Amino acid sequence: MNDRAHSPTTHMKTRQRMADGLVIRYAEADRAGDETVLLLNPWPESLFAWDTIWTRLAETARLVAIDLPGFGRSERRAELLSPRAMGMFLLRLVDEWGLGRPHLVGPDVGTGAVLFAASEDLDRFPSAVVGSGGASFPLEVTGALKAIIEAPDVSAFRSLDGRDIVAQALGGIERHTLPEAVREDYLSSYGGDRFAESAAYVRSYPSDLPILAERLGHIRTPIQIIAGRHDALVPPSNAEFLHARLAHSKLDILETGHFTWEDGADDYLKLTSSWIEAHRKARTTG
Repeated sequence: MNDRAHSPTTHMKTRQRMADGLVIRYAEADRAGDETVLLLNPWPESLFAWDTIWTRLAETARLVAIDLPGFGRSERRAELLSPRAMGMFLLRLVDEWGLGRPHLVGPDVGTGAVLFAASEDLDRFPSAVVGSGGASFPLEVTGALKAIIEAPDVSAFRSLDGRDIVAQALGGIERHTLPEAVREDYLSSYGGDRFAESAAYVRSYPSDLPILAERLGHIRTPIQIIAGRHDALVPPSNAEFLHARLAHSKLDILETGHFTWEDGADDYLKLTSSWIEAHRKARTTG
């Protein structure tokens, strides 16, 4: 992978590469071995959400982190802003970039995309980690996320600077102190009306999640679900909904709020690493 390099931290070096005709920002950490882990950004953050565990997770596998289309610094295509469409995008990106059969790590908005991808290609992914994302049907979300989904349109959000909306959302990070450069990356990634545009993704939950609910029982990928017990946006009932319906899943609820990957980074890393290790491709293929 190539193209321009830039990074606000010393842990993750970002570049740009085309996927499905779009400019996608990504970071990569190479390691000898045949395991690849594809990490997806949460919202309203970017791939730098993985700065907390990047160097430690990179000791065990090759890492590729991306900003999904319309999030972070990746180019947007309106028709991709739904979990179902984003799941199909993931499959195309994996093929175009030659990632083979990667493990997926996709919390928050990545949850639906990962599960749709796994339902489309039943044997593509040796394992996945999801959670902290709207998943249940009927929909069970609260607070600001509920308001965004149920608003008649996004005009109220478009009239605000996305930086201000994101700054308020980041107040939900309770234990982890964001490096200033990472915080600035989050804010600038959704400046102007870019936050309002990205909101189309979660506003598609009422139409996409009923479809996903019907597919959950057919997914063969082993799924680790991680949720925060005190999540003020996505109650743990979403994680329990998935756990009850997925054929091969494990549920862990951390004593955190919504941002489990940052506020509970050590536990998140431990659970993710052990899940990947337990489902290494060498083991799943004999």
